[in-house]
Amino acid sequence: MKDTALTPGITAGRLPPEDYAQNFSDLHAPLDRHEALVAADRCYFCHDAPCITACPTAIDIPLFIRQIATGTPEAAARTILTQNIMGGMCARVCPTETLCEEACVREVAEGKPVLIGQLQRYATDTLMDAGVHPFTRAAPTGKRIAVVGAGPAGLACAHRLAMHGHDITVFDAREKPGGLNEYGIASYKTPDDFAAREVEWLLKIGGIDIQTGQRLGESLTLEQLKSDYDAVFLGIGLGGVNALNLEGEDKDGLRDAVDFIADLRQAGDVSNVPIGRDVVVIGGGMTAVDAAVQAKLLGALNVTLVYRRGRERMNASPFEQDLAASTGVRIITGATPRGIIGNGAVREIEFEYTDDDLNPTGQTFRLAADQVFKAIGQSLQGDALPDLEGRKIAVTGAGRTSMQGVWAGGDCAAGGDDLTVTAVAEGRDAAMDIHASLTNAG
Repeated sequence: MKDTALTPGITAGRLPPEDYAQNFSDLHAPLDRHEALVAADRCYFCHDAPCITACPTAIDIPLFIRQIATGTPEAAARTILTQNIMGGMCARVCPTETLCEEACVREVAEGKPVLIGQLQRYATDTLMDAGVHPFTRAAPTGKRIAVVGAGPAGLACAHRLAMHGHDITVFDAREKPGGLNEYGIASYKTPDDFAAREVEWLLKIGGIDIQTGQRLGESLTLEQLKSDYDAVFLGIGLGGVNALNLEGEDKDGLRDAVDFIADLRQAGDVSNVPIGRDVVVIGGGMTAVDAAVQAKLLGALNVTLVYRRGRERMNASPFEQDLAASTGVRIITGATPRGIIGNGAVREIEFEYTDDDLNPTGQTFRLAADQVFKAIGQSLQGDALPDLEGRKIAVTGAGRTSMQGVWAGGDCAAGGDDLTVTAVAEGRDAAMDIHASLTNAG
């Protein structure tokens, strides 16, 4: 008998094939030329545009929208990519509703912003689909830089340095470059293997050699990299996943949400990814929402997301919270896990309600669960790293660390939001500081 949403346990193939195709199609259909022109026409082209200030990469948004409006999306793409070389991915995954679009004058006046994110995608897709790389490499400088981590920060840093004529070697622990863009973002946000295609396009600048399967602390040491290269950039992300610190955390059916998302992203056929009937996700960030929504899209009957604070404190944006609710995810706030119940495999998880200060109230409840995903934050992994600030690498200026000749950016560095667009900005800015340092221009 074929498995369905009612089948108990963790199993694959709960839905008809056509449902998987629909569920994991593009979250936002791309704009066609006419739709893009209509959307661009709504922009006031503000002189002192608040949307630019709200963009972590400071893209000249009114300029690129005007370029779309005048029928030159390729020029618009160059405007975008000059500031954000991963503008295509950011157009898909950036929480524009809390960044540039929230600051849009149209949003303030009418509650309906210009579709900045979708217009950015229209422009960058037009250029990428044409196979055009709009930047050229400067004359070789003879300088060699090691970039550790092929995520958004590392790739942005590598591209900017390559533009200036430096030779870059990018090391990454995984089998594919891309970092969270490749392994950590919901499949319905980046269908059609976009992350890999964007990396391939980015590498057209030349001068960048990517070596996968190279992990800092194992096949690589920071001291050796400092000796072999003129500068080092660390964009290693956060490889560890925080524990619940509960008895029974090793039971079958309980796993890290980031691993679940990675498996789903790398699956050739999502229908082969097993999912529970009753799924509980613990956490309140984007990873938690991505895991919960995709569990529902895979055919789970009941999916509940539980967060210890109120909804207004969730790191996931209101848009993401609404997306989860619209797919049938139940969201419970103000509750902390207290126990994992089951004989070998998880069967229930017990929570206790807490007040605004996270003090226990004594009121408990249980949720049926044959699968539990932890999404309660990640931690920095590695020894012999530069000085830390809190639990991340301390940086000053444009990513300078306590070690001479070593810079850092992205999720592994202190300060800034854990967003793709922020990582790109930090990688880009560190590259400019590295270039200035190596050429005595700074």
